[in-house]
Amino acid sequence: MCANVIVAEDDENQAELLRRYLEREGHRVTVAPDGLAALDAVRHGEPDLLLLDVMMPRADGLDVVRVLRAEQRELPVLMLTARTTEDDLLLGLDLGADDYVTKPYSPRELMARVRTLLRRNRRGAGGEPGDAGVLTVGALVVDPARHVVSVQGRAVECTPGEFRILAALAAEPDRVFSRQRLLAELHGFDRYISDRTVDVHVMNLRKKIEPAPRRPVRLLTVFGVGYKLTDPAKAATRAASS
Repeated sequence: MCANVIVAEDDENQAELLRRYLEREGHRVTVAPDGLAALDAVRHGEPDLLLLDVMMPRADGLDVVRVLRAEQRELPVLMLTARTTEDDLLLGLDLGADDYVTKPYSPRELMARVRTLLRRNRRGAGGEPGDAGVLTVGALVVDPARHVVSVQGRAVECTPGEFRILAALAAEPDRVFSRQRLLAELHGFDRYISDRTVDVHVMNLRKKIEPAPRRPVRLLTVFGVGYKLTDPAKAATRAASS
């Protein structure tokens, strides 16, 4: 799987190390030494993945993610960070990053994360045969092959991570998914990822698909278990007949 990868890293030694590992796996690599250079590389290239250091000059990694998502770019973003507090890591996910690796990291682990993001992004873009058909849950429509989501005919922009969670839930409406099961949809069974990663993605999805995100009627919490996706019209009918 040859991909076009941008490495946004101001440390020359780290950037060179990443370049070597990525090229060893057959990828084309562009190195951006700061945040503004990273934005320019994304806008003028056709990258498949952005490896993004958080602490960079001119514009830090969090600002880069803000701009990319504001421009509605669905490019997968893997953040590289020396910040180890959970709140710092979840802030990156909240802004629209798809995954993160904390420094110092294992190159083998990092390459495994890269392969996972590239594989799932290509599958979501219809790059692999056997994709599921269009999923409909009431007024919510999820098209895995075209990576398209709409609610009542209104297009909804989702990050790759948000889309994977939503597609998994939409494939089995009313089934309760544990956080661990949804984490598996995101990253595989990975002991380095926190359950709160799912909570952040769910919170962001509710802002996009719910009429009142603080009072969700579609993406529901099943306390002590996890989450489920339901058709609010059918739920109201069931409640009225019970």
